[in-house]
Amino acid sequence: MVDVSSKRVTARTAVARASIGMDRETLDLILADGIEKGDVLGTARIAGIMAAKKTSELIPMCHPIAITSVELDFEVDRKTSTVTAVATARTRDRTGVEMEALTAAAVAALTVYDMCKAVDRSMTITSLQLVKKSGGRSGTYARE
Repeated sequence: MVDVSSKRVTARTAVARASIGMDRETLDLILADGIEKGDVLGTARIAGIMAAKKTSELIPMCHPIAITSVELDFEVDRKTSTVTAVATARTRDRTGVEMEALTAAAVAALTVYDMCKAVDRSMTITSLQLVKKSGGRSGTYARE
């Protein structure tokens, strides 16, 4: 692991997203709470938040940090039959919170897949990406 002991503790924020495309019927079932396993987006939200807290256990060289907040929201696009998980993670620490935000978005999308795979095996998870980060020595980054 990289030594971050000489870095200053600063407020840091990261936003990441992951999208999952599906059949229209699957999206309709999700929105109507018609998936047999239960509330898809509610469960995916909890799974993503839980995963963010476990990031350093999953990614070998990722520092364990004191996460102060994780929010997970979903954008639904009926035209493209896509659900996008948008994760925002915050910390006051010596290193960034990008990996936690990315992990939250990825696991939220995986959870949607798991809960809906009985009705739609053609779902595709795409576009896992860092949208924005702020804080720390490297400053602010925003995807164009």
